[in-house]
Amino acid sequence: MPVPDVDRVAVVIGRTRHKMIVVELEEAAKRGAQFIELRLDFLSKAVDFKRLAPHKRCPWLATFRRVTEGGRHPCTEDERLAVMRQAIASGHFEWADLETDVADGVKRFGKVRRLISYHNMKETPEDLDSIYERMLRQDGDVYKLAVMTNTVADVERVLKIQKHAPKPTIIFGMGDLGLPTRYTALKYGAPWIYAAFNRERGIAPGLPAFDDFKTTYPVRSINASTEFFGVLGDPVGHSFSPVLHNHMYLRNKTNAIYLPFRVTRGTLAEALKVYEAVPVSGFSVTIPHKEDAATLATEKEAFVQLSGAANTLVRRPNGEFFAANTDYVAAIESLKANLLSWYPDGDAPALNQLSAIVLGTGGVARAIAHALHKEGVHLTIAARNMDKGAAIADEVHCKVVDWQGRHNVSHDIVINCTPVGMHPNVNESPYHKSALTSGKIIFDTIYNPETTLLVREARENGCKVITGVDMFVRQAARQIELFTQVVPNVEKMREIMRKALSPITRALEEEADDAEGDD
Repeated sequence: MPVPDVDRVAVVIGRTRHKMIVVELEEAAKRGAQFIELRLDFLSKAVDFKRLAPHKRCPWLATFRRVTEGGRHPCTEDERLAVMRQAIASGHFEWADLETDVADGVKRFGKVRRLISYHNMKETPEDLDSIYERMLRQDGDVYKLAVMTNTVADVERVLKIQKHAPKPTIIFGMGDLGLPTRYTALKYGAPWIYAAFNRERGIAPGLPAFDDFKTTYPVRSINASTEFFGVLGDPVGHSFSPVLHNHMYLRNKTNAIYLPFRVTRGTLAEALKVYEAVPVSGFSVTIPHKEDAATLATEKEAFVQLSGAANTLVRRPNGEFFAANTDYVAAIESLKANLLSWYPDGDAPALNQLSAIVLGTGGVARAIAHALHKEGVHLTIAARNMDKGAAIADEVHCKVVDWQGRHNVSHDIVINCTPVGMHPNVNESPYHKSALTSGKIIFDTIYNPETTLLVREARENGCKVITGVDMFVRQAARQIELFTQVVPNVEKMREIMRKALSPITRALEEEADDAEGDD
């Protein structure tokens, strides 16, 4: 049953002062907000509806949450309900959020529509189905359940209600684990998704920001036919894959959305089964799941069978997965393309004429080691974990050295496959500046930031440099092709990535300038 006259994004505004609410109401209108939830519990003083009313540009939803359910004002229950009744009677709100345990005591008034809600900030209760069934018997226009998802099993229970809701229902899991369910709710008919106008206010765990929907997630286009893809790992909040994939899906007119899926170590098999319900049609795979992804797939490309690591899973129609490793191809393509650009006269050395040291022993290191070995590169692995390093060295028939000895190995190429230097630890480097001799090729697989300390110092020392953006874009392009059967424009992808990274780059440059000024 459709819900009339409401936008698909409810922009949440919560501030302690009326003055700041007014500022955000005006700014939200400028940015295109068409439906606003006012969190009245954030105000430190009595609500002055007349002061806010002149700044109304779209429908409003009134909410005054209890402290135990994420609210901010430590008032009594009677005081809280009195404010909600005033909001309903004021004529300024089209919607009112009434908790399921008090909704029956607040009668309908005028044309104000009723959102019957249940919130649990600690868990997904075992009797969630029963709670929802009782709510459906209440006089509501839309029903909302927001629960903390602590396990993959919690996510499964949320998805089950989403898929079978008989009335307009917004149900989602709070926190990182439940983030995808905020979006899948729209696929299954939820009338809207919530978004914080100001991401700094900490309104609710895992609440997306309104700006994210304009720059990254095209939520207004989600419908029953939308395909879901995503990056799974732990952590995944730092990933720029959603920006890149979603922009390309829009550009290619693909009805799809790409999300971050936080999946904790040891729960990959369970998570893949749970997300079959959506279904999620494909995953980019990152730390710590690349080896498990290779193991769980029933169909694998040759390199995955060889290396035992996959960074891509594509769901087949029978529900089983095909595993690929796009890092493998991307690394070699990056090296070969840059060698040709450095030696435009045709005298570029072949890879089998070069030697390389790979820093690290994770999934990216294993993929690149196998790729270099296949190309005939003379290879050395530098490992903090010598057992893992020795295992990779056995696979590719090369030498392994202890981390402390990495600067003592003669080589043409240094490839950083560790997270050292990744945002926010941008003042770290996995390789000492004194060993960055002129002419050496430095390949940093980190893309956030693009100009890591290693990259910056390598350029200062006259090295040839390949940044992580080049490899990241190439591996993502291959994933998009595997997911959608559309070959994307790689140059456009580079442009998107650099635009996405530019605010971080500017902040890091300013930080570096400040540090120099302190010397």
